[in-house]
Amino acid sequence: MLSSSTLRSPAITLSPFPLRPLRSPSSLPLSRSSFSSSRFCRINLKPRRDFVGDWVASNDGIVRSLPIYVGGLSLIAVLLNRVFSGIAFVTDASSSQSRADILALSLAVINLLSGFVWLSIRPKSVAMVIPCGVECRRMNTGIGHLAVRELQWVWDSISSSTCCRSLVVIYGGDCLLQIGAAAVSENDNTAAMAVDVHDLLKGSLCKNVMSSGKQSYLANLSLYPGRSELPFFPSNTQSVILQPLGDRGIIIIGGDTIRGFNNIDQAWITLVAEKLDARLSNS
Repeated sequence: MLSSSTLRSPAITLSPFPLRPLRSPSSLPLSRSSFSSSRFCRINLKPRRDFVGDWVASNDGIVRSLPIYVGGLSLIAVLLNRVFSGIAFVTDASSSQSRADILALSLAVINLLSGFVWLSIRPKSVAMVIPCGVECRRMNTGIGHLAVRELQWVWDSISSSTCCRSLVVIYGGDCLLQIGAAAVSENDNTAAMAVDVHDLLKGSLCKNVMSSGKQSYLANLSLYPGRSELPFFPSNTQSVILQPLGDRGIIIIGGDTIRGFNNIDQAWITLVAEKLDARLSNS
């Protein structure tokens, strides 16, 4: 059994964490060993700007009201056409003009109703929350020095480039790392709740992930009943990623934002897990 030690800075119950600025994974420093040759090409990729999307995002109220303006103007145009064309206001099914006017009025009413719906239904804004808990830093001392450095690199990389605020690494039946925001221990109000590896691996969340070998993303943790299997995370953890670590372990990442991990983050976390698995299997 590997021995473990707890390195914990002074913690205050329910104290907020300092938030790091978000960076993209591509901005993280790379070691020289990452390049097999001293010569390489530098390509500056400039992202394309979506002018239409930017304008719609900055003029949300005008865009939502646009169908109302179009429908109102269409109604006025139909009435003016009737007035200046000299056609009586009596609806006649045999008249092509009457049939065209009815069709135009129907489309105008549909535009009006669509505008009212757009104004009444707005997407709920998703905000970043401050984890309610204590700061935790537990590292298993029974692993090699290179594995310790690799675990530290994983935490620094993921926490600085995504919405990750909590990280737990389970490998070979042991908890190698518990770092970031953690729930308060029931026995000590100033200590973080430890990870019960036995109960965690028996839960359905970890079982399904490790048996399938595929990443599981709980974009809104409050909607999943399986959140009770993660009591060591703060109670207001918004999203969770469960990433298999080879066939011997799992990485559990807690985020501070609902749907805070995008597709690029999920794919990058998968690559980080493969790199970490290679290091741990050789240590």
